[in-house]
Amino acid sequence: MHSSLSALGWVNGGPVAVVQGLLDALGPDGTLVVPTQSGDLSDPALWSRPPVPEEWWPAIRATMPAYDPRVTPSRGVGVIPETVRNWPGALRSAHPETSFAAVGPGAAAVVDGHAVDCRLGERSPLARLEARGARVLLLGAGYDTCTSFHLAEYRVPSPVVEVGRPSPTGWVKVREVSISSELFEELGADFERDRPVVRGTVGAAGVRLFPVADAVAYAERWLPLHRPRDQYVDATPAPGGSGTRGRP
Repeated sequence: MHSSLSALGWVNGGPVAVVQGLLDALGPDGTLVVPTQSGDLSDPALWSRPPVPEEWWPAIRATMPAYDPRVTPSRGVGVIPETVRNWPGALRSAHPETSFAAVGPGAAAVVDGHAVDCRLGERSPLARLEARGARVLLLGAGYDTCTSFHLAEYRVPSPVVEVGRPSPTGWVKVREVSISSELFEELGADFERDRPVVRGTVGAAGVRLFPVADAVAYAERWLPLHRPRDQYVDATPAPGGSGTRGRP
């Protein structure tokens, strides 16, 4: 689920009521999964909102705390995912920038084994959600937040970039597939035109529901036709899973 609490309008009970309502709708056999990204645990050289002086970079890298799935807050994805992250029994994946949290009987199967050099690819929760027949819920959020489209980027020719991040042993660099959500709104509009998407409203928010597998398969065909390779950038998803890499 990608969500915007403000898009719903006033909710009696706020994000706790929203999460409880979703869990009630899923029932005891359902699992709720949300992005709990922490894009500020990244190289300050790439921060743009706001940038920081170059002379600060070494000190920031040396003192930046390592990711801890138990305590590192999510950032830029909204209050509903942060509420899920703190929900009793919630589990969270291990990637220091693009983690997911899950509540329900399938939580461990979804979040376990998220490789630190695979933000949103085959060794991330996205591939497991695809395999398990999961559906994407856009709750007041747009297609620009749809992280499932990023899984397709790992399956089409994409540049590989070197990224830095903190770790328990100090600053490390890993090689990663370059990702970008620049055209995801256009991609989503075409997907909705060509594939079945359930649409409705919850409160004041527009809602869309569709299978992860459908979104990924469509994006695998769409991306090579619409986005030249030189438009791929080293991009950590911003709120809900999209945007240019940088400090949210």
